[in-house]
Parts: sequence; C-alpha cells; structure tokens
Amino acid sequence: MTTSAEDHAAPAPPRRAALLTGLALTAGTLAAGATAGCSAPRTSRPHDLTTPPAAPSAPPTATRGASAPAPAPRRYPGRPAEITNGPRTHPSRVALTFHGQGDPAVAKAVLGEAEKAGARVTVLAVGTWLDEYPDIARRILDGGHDLGNHTLRHLDINAMTETEAAAEIRGCADRLRRLTGSIGTWFRPSRSPRASPLVQRLARDAGYPHTLSYDVDSLDYTSPGSAAVTRKVLAEVRPGSVVSLHFGYAGTVAALPGLLHELDRRGLGAVTTTELLS
Repeated sequence: MTTSAEDHAAPAPPRRAALLTGLALTAGTLAAGATAGCSAPRTSRPHDLTTPPAAPSAPPTATRGASAPAPAPRRYPGRPAEITNGPRTHPSRVALTFHGQGDPAVAKAVLGEAEKAGARVTVLAVGTWLDEYPDIARRILDGGHDLGNHTLRHLDINAMTETEAAAEIRGCADRLRRLTGSIGTWFRPSRSPRASPLVQRLARDAGYPHTLSYDVDSLDYTSPGSAAVTRKVLAEVRPGSVVSLHFGYAGTVAALPGLLHELDRRGLGAVTTTELLS
C-alpha cells in the first residue's frame, strides 16, 4: 500500500490531543538517530561480519539483581516455526511489536503512552542498543511488556554464513540473559520480515522455538507521517494481528495515541505477543 505524509488523519480525541502534540514535538527533536527499517537491508563494512563487539565483562548496573528472571521463550504446539499472527478466533486482541533501537527517550515515550492507555507491547531489542542503554531492558520489563531478541547488530542476517548468523543471535541472547536472567521471549530476524530456514534453525538451537514475523507492516521506518502510519495499520489490522513498528521515529510516537484509541474503539486490546498466543 502506498501512503503519503501529506494525507490527513482523523482528529485525535480531545483528551489525547495535547499529549499527541507534545509527543510529536519531542520525538521530532530526537528522531535524527532513527534506525532504518528491517525490510531495507543496508551494506555492511567488511569488519561488520567478522569482528562482533565484545560483550561487557561484568553485568551492567541495570541488572535486575534479586528480581525474578524475565520470562523465557515458550513452545506453542500446533503453531508454525515462524509465527505471523495470533488466533483469529479471539476477537479482542492484537500485538504491537517494536524493533528496539534508537534514542531511548523516544522508546520511553512510546512505552509511557502505551501504558497510559492500558496497552502492553513486545520489544525486539538490538544487542548493541542494550550495550549502550542497559537500563532500557528493565524499563521494558517493569512496564509489563515482552522483551526479545532482534540480533546483535541489526545487519542482514539472512545473507550471513551460518557462523555469522549464529553469533548475531547468540550475541543478543547473551546480553538479554545478563540483564534479565533470560534470553527473552521472542526472536525476530533483522533486515527481513521473515527468517530463512537456516536462521530459523539457528534460532531454535539458541533456545527460541519460534521466530516472530508479522502480518501488518506499519512502514513507519519510511517516515510517511503519523497520519499515514495510523491509516496503514488500521486498514490492515484484524483480530490476532501482529503489527510491526519501530522505536525512534517521530511519526510512530505521534501516531500511537490515536492508534490505541481507535483499536480500543474497535474492541481490540493491545497485548504482548505472549498474551496474544495464550
């Protein structure tokens, strides 16, 4: 579907209008470091695939300490190796999934807005992002959200050799385990909506029974504007949908209040992917 940043969205509900405007302005100043979307591979420098950054030698200060470990991946009998959506028979649930990278202030704004609306989301974090902002892992989990693995460096994992791809999956899993006590609830491939058969196998070997794809792509990483993001998702979402979104984009932050309001009006609660499949 082709969208345009010049199109107009429906007016935001009065009680959210001020917050939407404030978030849009805040995100606009922070989106300069936004990441590219996963469906648009980039060319890596030669050393990107041969010298992964070393993991921190000691647990960062954000480690959960005495807290219970974060949830671990679960096996869903009868579900495919790669999950694109939840049950269509449950009429009231969808999962909003966010690719975790970019300015943490934008990420925290997204999480805060979701929580104010009573929504819970799934965050697939990039390992090097966790290295740079280790406290974000606890922030995500303490908000009641899912936290998963989106590879170590967010490169085109389907184009890698077996050794390289395994290092990307396990590198992020190691960081999640160090920060939370678990490798995370889900694995999603980087730079592609779907995992190759090799990457699916490597993910299983690393402890992820299923890879997580999606059936609705917001295309927010193309920066089409909040109206286009909202319109794209609402045109395609249905019960059981898994929606792909990204941290770090002004349009995503600005779209979220109105998007959550309209999902609620349709009777579709935004839950974690784990809840969606429960």
